[in-house]
Amino acid sequence: MNKIIFTLFTSLLLLGASCSSPQKKSATQITVTIEPIRYFTEVLVGDLYEVSCMVPKGASPETYDPTPQQLIDLTHSQALFYTGYLGFEQLWIDRLQSNAPETRFFNLSKQIDLIHEGVMEHHGHQHLGGIEPHLWNSPKNALVLIENIYNALCSLDSTHIEHYKLNYEKEKQRIIETDQKIKSILSQPGTSKSFMIYHPALTYFAQAYNLTQLSIEEEGKEPSPSQLKKLLDQATEYQVKIIFIQPEFDIKNAKMIANEIGAKIVPINPLSYNWHEEMINVAKALN
Repeated sequence: MNKIIFTLFTSLLLLGASCSSPQKKSATQITVTIEPIRYFTEVLVGDLYEVSCMVPKGASPETYDPTPQQLIDLTHSQALFYTGYLGFEQLWIDRLQSNAPETRFFNLSKQIDLIHEGVMEHHGHQHLGGIEPHLWNSPKNALVLIENIYNALCSLDSTHIEHYKLNYEKEKQRIIETDQKIKSILSQPGTSKSFMIYHPALTYFAQAYNLTQLSIEEEGKEPSPSQLKKLLDQATEYQVKIIFIQPEFDIKNAKMIANEIGAKIVPINPLSYNWHEEMINVAKALN
């Protein structure tokens, strides 16, 4: 029933748009799902494309629903770049493709060594499909993402391959340098090897640098009193000194745990457009 309503709704929207003024697919428009992918894409395209992001700042890509205007705009975009496993993407990608059949869709997770639920230590959280979706949060994965973006751009626009290749090589080198800087920061004496976070968005970061991530969130929900007790025990066991908080989530439990164990609360934004700065800031917080 919901699918029928969605189809009727989007059909009426698109009909209204086409009746009001004829619109053509933009040869210079690319849509992405999240801000970090917008950053990587804009670095590679330079001024050849306008890049728009579907999930706005402050919204959760796990639960976001695109607006009617975004559904219309996507039909005029040459391509959609997406990461593949975010809740928003898994719930909407088929409908978006049906709604914009002439727009090319590129799943950027190809060739990434995906983490399956339960492989890393992150207390009880589960994602749709059993795959940890925050795959952009490590330099190793970022290198794969920009290669996939580069290949997609060459497929979309073969006349500017040298332009994309030059920008790709520059960004590749910058990511390598960021990785080296993070390793240097985390190798300093006294660096924390464990951390707590409300929503486990740093699983790939933790894997890359041999860290332990503990998640406050329990299966997408606030933890129960018994789960909080378990978290306190885990935090003590792993000698957690840092608790990361994110703008999309409530922080009262993080504050309570921090007060109990004497940990420091550090705001981060794993969805930040400023990918390099955010990765380095996470490392510095653990130092």
